[in-house]
Amino acid sequence: MFVRWSNLTIGEEEQRHLPGYRDPAAVRRFEAPEALDTRFYEVHAKSVLNRVPEKSRMPFRWTINPYRGCAHACIFCFARPTHKYLDFDAGRDFEREIVVKVNAPEVLRAELARPSWKHEHVAMGTNTDPYQWVEGRYRLMEGIWEALRDAANPCSVLTKSPLLLRDLKLMLEIAERTSITACLSIPTLDEKAWRATEPHTPSPRARIEAVAELNRAGIPTGVLIAPLMPGINDAPHQVEPLLELVTEAGATSIGGIALHLRGEVREIFMDWLRAQRPDLVPRYQELYKQGAYAPRQERERLSRMVRRRGSNPGFRLAGHPSADSDSEVPAEPQGRQEALF
Repeated sequence: MFVRWSNLTIGEEEQRHLPGYRDPAAVRRFEAPEALDTRFYEVHAKSVLNRVPEKSRMPFRWTINPYRGCAHACIFCFARPTHKYLDFDAGRDFEREIVVKVNAPEVLRAELARPSWKHEHVAMGTNTDPYQWVEGRYRLMEGIWEALRDAANPCSVLTKSPLLLRDLKLMLEIAERTSITACLSIPTLDEKAWRATEPHTPSPRARIEAVAELNRAGIPTGVLIAPLMPGINDAPHQVEPLLELVTEAGATSIGGIALHLRGEVREIFMDWLRAQRPDLVPRYQELYKQGAYAPRQERERLSRMVRRRGSNPGFRLAGHPSADSDSEVPAEPQGRQEALF
């Protein structure tokens, strides 16, 4: 049963219809500094297993996203345009209007029990972070892990938060029955770059500590250094210390992906660049003049920075796109696109 919280400032009676959902969403707020000016829309999803089209180059065919929108507010987040399908914008709304699929664990359990389900690998964290701040209140991932455990279903998770350590016991129970891996996204150790581009994410060093703890416990855990942004987090003095620390943490894979600027993300990022790093505007205008991707030569340069350290067979980006991939994780039902980060 879903647990309601007492410290809410919006009443039970406030509701809003969101595109794609039959029933109106209950709109809530939490009295917490982390949630100021943020509204949470509690919806009941018909399905939580999202199929990845065959044409995608992703190494998995199914994803789960218990939340839509993300309070991490990463300026480069590829998932921002998906909020348009909910009649929200890709900027402020993506960060402050968060959709919560409150029945996700129950729906997942029913879907995994279907005779037609083939126990294929399920990836989590491919769109918005399942361990963003509000997961500490709704605790949807606990029920999701339990359903995956009981079905002995192979799975993986990508996150920017050490909050996933809360569920380590459940992850270990899954590991006893089937395969499970984790990956922490850590674009930089540089405090200035981190606070400017990922303003509401946990400390990079706390994420590295989570990598070490998960690996010590027996959960294979890698690191994704992404996105790599020219002039922001790609200097050797920024990348090398990060590689040193994640190697010491026992990262089972290390990968890097160059910044992609698709759709509305391009203008959001360029507006941020004009305000924060005007010196880099001409460089980015040149790099991305042909579209969403930097030139292949630049992408290869950035991925080589990571591969130099992760060149032995044990260091591979298992379960996620290759560093120079042009792929993205595609759509939920009704054409809602997903993407990494």
